[in-house]
Amino acid sequence: MKPLPSLDVLKTFLVVAQKLNFTRAAEVLNVTQGAVSRQIAGLETHLGHALFTRQARGLALTHHGALLVAPLQQAFAQIDDALAKGGAQSGILRVKCPTCAMRWVLPRVIRLQNERPELVVEVTASVSHGVEFDAEQFDAAIVFTSAPSSPKGVTVHRLFDEVLTPVCAPELWKPKKQATPTPDDLAGKTLLHPTRDRRDWLLWLGAYGYAGLPSTKAQHFDTLDLAMSSAMQGLGVTIGDVSLIEEDLRAKRVIAPFPLCVQSGAAYYLVYPERPAPSPALQQFAQWLGDEAAHTRERLQARTHAAQA
Repeated sequence: MKPLPSLDVLKTFLVVAQKLNFTRAAEVLNVTQGAVSRQIAGLETHLGHALFTRQARGLALTHHGALLVAPLQQAFAQIDDALAKGGAQSGILRVKCPTCAMRWVLPRVIRLQNERPELVVEVTASVSHGVEFDAEQFDAAIVFTSAPSSPKGVTVHRLFDEVLTPVCAPELWKPKKQATPTPDDLAGKTLLHPTRDRRDWLLWLGAYGYAGLPSTKAQHFDTLDLAMSSAMQGLGVTIGDVSLIEEDLRAKRVIAPFPLCVQSGAAYYLVYPERPAPSPALQQFAQWLGDEAAHTRERLQARTHAAQA
């Protein structure tokens, strides 16, 4: 009797069957395109027939490949259900979170676990801003997106909007006496960009009526978290999300010298699959996180009103 293919290989097949593209499947699985191609080739060799046909615009399932999809989806659903039941019994919640949101999420999760030690929340930081519950073993995820959607079978809770303003270490900012700061005060300072396309800075400056950057000094980062860490070290001025850094502002690790805050149009959401049914632990976590997000929105609103006064 031939050994069965590994679950990882079968999971790879399902993701490729969904995306019909090796590159997009590799992005979801966080592996190389070559690794995906080799796994599919090995599975086809094991089964003795092709699962996909290669076409100019991607892939198509063969007859044999199409026959595999539904049974494997059902099998993985049963595995997920068994794991979810095990997690519910132990009180363990597995939550995926983008690195940029960890400043907001992690202190609150630690506080929750101090108050509720029977509820264990395992947070996994990721540079990706989305989640594929069919391919990733998480009970819930916090996602960041400017185009919210409600996929079939997924519950979506809006937490708070992204609201941008420049931030820096207190010692880096020497304001002019009795003068409201303007983007001209950024001239000569190093601007830290949390995105390669500089869109966050350009969006905020555009609200002031500026079409370009006030300084030629710049450093670029792949994540907001890296840009924020550099700003805290006094290395420059970055664009920060006021909601995410409220603890840092309160502790005066950074300051926000400008009164103007600009919504980017993106927001943070808590998402989780509807099947298997959310465990009592997940329902409690969702309610608690929603309450925390409501407090954050209230504080942001108060800050905005104070800045406008």
